Amino acid sequence: MTRRAPAADPTQYELPLFAGSAEAIGIASIVATRTPAPTAAPAVQPPAARIAPPLFRHPRAAREIDLGRVVVAYEFQRVRRRSIGMVVSAEGLSVRAPRWVGIGEVEAALREKSAWIQAKLAEQHERACKHEAARIEWRDGASLPFLGETVILVLDARATGALLNTDADALPGVARLTLHIGLPQGAGTEQIRDVVQAWLKRQARRIFEERCAHFAPRLGVQVRRLALSSAETRWGSASADGSVRLNWRLVHFAMPTIDYVVAHELAHLREMNHSARFWDVVRSVIPDLDTARGALRHETVPVFD
Repeated sequence: MTRRAPAADPTQYELPLFAGSAEAIGIASIVATRTPAPTAAPAVQPPAARIAPPLFRHPRAAREIDLGRVVVAYEFQRVRRRSIGMVVSAEGLSVRAPRWVGIGEVEAALREKSAWIQAKLAEQHERACKHEAARIEWRDGASLPFLGETVILVLDARATGALLNTDADALPGVARLTLHIGLPQGAGTEQIRDVVQAWLKRQARRIFEERCAHFAPRLGVQVRRLALSSAETRWGSASADGSVRLNWRLVHFAMPTIDYVVAHELAHLREMNHSARFWDVVRSVIPDLDTARGALRHETVPVFD
């Protein structure tokens, strides 16, 4: 699930936000052969006399193909390359083909990869739905995850800043954590978001410092600099000079997941790679690392905008 930093800098490693970027996005290619180009099909096929299948449309769609169970309107570009390339991203399907390859061969390649394309489009659609569902409505009574638990936001003008209250006697299924925010009921959404985000970042730094202090001596490393990250593509990174960066959004996860990421980055201070030796170092302090890193793949981080 990890990846090497750019080859030009072998002294730094990163933990990506979404495991296996190529797999998560969906990238494939098919070698094109020089065969006579068949007659080009029209850019948009007329609708068949049946119930229309679901449509996945790229915002820059130039062509459309019926793959049986779905209709895919895809971005199409002619480029200087030897193979037909396909990428499924959040926007949809993009296809790039050599200038000398006919449309018929391109569409044959798409049909050959039909199952893969449909699976990747479905994954992106599911990811988009989860992303939208995770969007926070910044108001009194809103909720968000903190250390794996649900926190309810309470606008309380009597409070100063933000104060976390714990109800140890809360009933099962009822959130036991409330974050009292020193703002009036009429506070704007941006005000509420900014206060909550600042509080979360303070908690993140405190927790990361504690966990680095816990794991560093056990791993035989020294953290010379710890910084918070707001990166959108990785959970953490480490450099050979002892610098460690950890994404503050990790505070949404339970402690076993935070410990895994911290230990992962500190382990890079001993092994600047992802060799078997590196994973042995991580497992020396996180024996059940597969469970911990599984949460990074499957749990949804709340959307703050």
